[in-house]
This record gives sequence, structure tokens and C-alpha cells, in this order.
Amino acid sequence: MPESPAPTSPRATPAGFDRRRFLKLAGSLSAVAALPACASVGARSGGRELPPIGMNMLLWTDHVEPRHFPVFDVLAEAGYTGVEIPIGRGDEAEFRALQAAIAAAGLRCTAVTAPPPEADPISPDPAVRAKARERMHWVIDMCGILGAEVLCGPFHSAFKTFAGRGPTADEFERSAEVMADAADRAAAQDLVLAAEFLNRFECYLVNTAADTLRLVRMVDRPNFGMTYDTHHAHIEVEDPAAAIAASGPAIRHVHVSENDRGIPGAGQVRFTETFTALHRAGYRGWLTIESFSRASPEFAAAIHVWRDFFDDPDDVWRRGIRFIRETWDATR
Repeated sequence: MPESPAPTSPRATPAGFDRRRFLKLAGSLSAVAALPACASVGARSGGRELPPIGMNMLLWTDHVEPRHFPVFDVLAEAGYTGVEIPIGRGDEAEFRALQAAIAAAGLRCTAVTAPPPEADPISPDPAVRAKARERMHWVIDMCGILGAEVLCGPFHSAFKTFAGRGPTADEFERSAEVMADAADRAAAQDLVLAAEFLNRFECYLVNTAADTLRLVRMVDRPNFGMTYDTHHAHIEVEDPAAAIAASGPAIRHVHVSENDRGIPGAGQVRFTETFTALHRAGYRGWLTIESFSRASPEFAAAIHVWRDFFDDPDDVWRRGIRFIRETWDATR
């Protein structure tokens, strides 16, 4: 991806920005300054390079607006390489402003999306699949504006749309056809598509790394791979090390996510085993924290987050980046 231009002047504080409320939400800069810088590409820990470390903005919102832009500076100060931007709505002007804000903070970005039922890639209705193609084209074009390096998410099929049975061969074929079309469009802007398997309560087409690998092979495009999400793997994958070894280079993105979607390392996910397997597989892509809160009520309801899994949201990104760095180093 082309490098974003360096900022030429400080960004003004957005109108209506409540600094005290934000610091409660995102943590104080003084606390962040005490953290070691550790996440930029080429950054080293103990003389060794670290992978890029990202933070998914879904902790704060499912639609990033100017009032969220100060989060970028806080994450940059903490040592994050980039942010992951949810793409579901908006226009080109919004995404251009968003790209400028990300660049001004000195960050890179990835993106995440999930299709609604009316744009389901596996629908038997050709008109619905046409909408799925159209929506994927729009999302990819917005990724181009953002300068996103990876588009991840369960875009292989509609989120939480079920048929009362398991997936069929025809559904895999339909998904692969839409995904191949999307991958060809994404290739024109050096964008990697990383399809994410979800647990059985959120999806039925692909629930495991093996399911996703099947789809990746059917799509057969060099810029199409999988997202390995540790939350979903904790539910569906019995042997993470074996699943990662079998998936190998097909893994193009990793979501670092706890079993309860709270603070990485504070729950039940087998991160030591997972990171060790990623090292052995030669993985050098993004390690992006994906934790959720109740900040966006509609999104929280969709993913069934009814309570908080941390005392303060700042604990997620502050402790999360430290946990990733220490665990990644310890499992080399």
C-alpha cells in the first residue's frame, strides 16, 4: 500500500469533544506514556522484530466518527501499529476524513465487515448474491480510500443467518464465486481479503479453520486467505496448534480475542499454544485485539454483550499490547 503523507499541522479537537469523558473511556496519556513503544513494523523487543499490532475500534463503536479520532493518538502513543476500522455504512467523504485522521496519528489500518441477510453471498437467489457482490465492491473501494492493508471479517456469508441445517456444497460454491470476484477487485489495490470463521452460534458456513481453508482453496486467489480469531477458535477448534499448522500460509490475519471478548490474557484462550504455533507457521502478519463493550447498544445486542468484561476500556488496550508483546516474545 502507498504510504500515507505525514501530517503538516496538528489536528483540531472535534466540536463537542468532552476530554474528561474521553479520558475515562480511553485512558490517560500519562499512563500511556509509561508503556514501552512496541508495535510498529520493525520495532524490536529484546533485539527481535515484532509483528504489527492493531486495535479494533469495535471496542468503542461500530461506526467511527470524528468524535472517535482522539483515540488514534492515544493508541499511537501506546505503541500500536494501526487500527481496525469497521465498515458497514458511510460515504466517501467520511472515509477520506477518517483516512486523514489515521495518517495524522501515524497509524496504519486494516478493516472489518460482515454482510447483512439482504446481501448474503450464499443465498440461492441470484439477486441477493448480486447485492452481495455490489456490497463487497463498495467495502473494498472504501478500503482503498482508507489505505487498508487487510479486509477481514465473516464476509463469506450473512452474519447470524441460519438455514436449520449444515452448509451444502452449493452454498460453498456460491460463496467462493462471490469471494473470487471480490478478491479480483481487491487485488487491484493490493488488498488482502481474510475471511473469518465464526462459532456455530453466529454462522453455519464456516465454523473452523478447516472449513475456512476449504473455502480459501476453492476461491484460489493469492490475496484471499483466512482470519484466525482466537475467540471463535476457543469455541470450535479442539487443537489450535494442529489447526494453525494445517492452515499455514492461508492465515493472513489474526484476531487476539478472549473467550469473553474482554482483556486478552485474562480469560481461557490458550494463547501460549496459539502464539507458539503461529511462530512455527512463520506468521508475520497483524495481531489485532478484538474486544467488545456496550458502548454501541445496537452492536452489543447483536453480539450478545450484556455486561462489561473489564473495569475500564483502557485496560483492554493498555494491558492487551503488553500481553501480546510478552507472550509473543516468550513463545519464540
